[in-house]
This record gives sequence, structure tokens and C-alpha cells, in this order.
Amino acid sequence: MYGYDQSPGAGQQYAPPQGGYGQQAGPLYPEPSPPSLTDAVRAFTTGSMSAEDFQQIFASSKVYCPRGDNPGFLALHNTQQPVIPMFSTLKELRRYAGKESKYFVITGAEVIDLLPTGYGFVLDMEGEHRMVFDAKAVEEMVDFAMRRMYG
Repeated sequence: MYGYDQSPGAGQQYAPPQGGYGQQAGPLYPEPSPPSLTDAVRAFTTGSMSAEDFQQIFASSKVYCPRGDNPGFLALHNTQQPVIPMFSTLKELRRYAGKESKYFVITGAEVIDLLPTGYGFVLDMEGEHRMVFDAKAVEEMVDFAMRRMYG
């Protein structure tokens, strides 16, 4: 095929292309990936992560939200303040809402932007490291995000 044997034979080895146009030589070791939201929740609730570091990770992470038949967040009103249940993984959401539950996925930054005024949220309600953010904490997160974005 194409004038040569493509399978390595005796004395032949396959070597991936080196360099070349449009390719950049990367580091020998990959950059460490940022902690997952689950890891950040654990670190924040145990006191080994600052609120600012947690919020940075939260803002860029996927958040799983149960949903009903209408668009929007589902709220729990049987608490001191209304809260929205949210989850760091689909597994955590399924533990709370069941295997066949409906959900949507957004980023933490979108949560902060779209959450109705006066509502808090609970992250990983059924998890080992449940976190509750009341409405005041959400306002502080919004303020922090605005300061980071606009100085």
C-alpha cells in the first residue's frame, strides 16, 4: 500500500514525529491539573484551602443541578432560607435525586451569576463534606467575583 510496508518489521520501529511545523515542544512532565471541585470541597471544609482559592476552583468547575419540568433551579424552602441543591459530580447528584433524575450542568461562575437574590445553595447535600452557602455568603461570592473581574 503506498509503496512501503506500514507495519514495523525486523529492524524497524515506529517513532512518533518529533517537532515539525505547528508543533511546540512541551515540558517533559505535564502541568498538574487543578483540584477537582470534590477535592476543593473537601479541602475547604477541612480548613486546608482558603475561601479565595475555593471560589476560584468553584467558578471554573462544572456544577450539577437537579431540574424539574420548567427551566431554572429547583429550590428547597423547608430550610431557614431558601437554598438550591447543587452537586460537584453526577454521582453525588444521583445519590440525592436518584438514578433517573433530570439535571443540567453549568459552571460555578454561572451559578453565582444566575442565582436568584435571597437564595443560598447547598453543595453535595448527601455527601461527606456538605457545604451550605446562605444568601449572605452568595452575595460575598458575587462581590469577590466582581472585584477579581473589574478590580
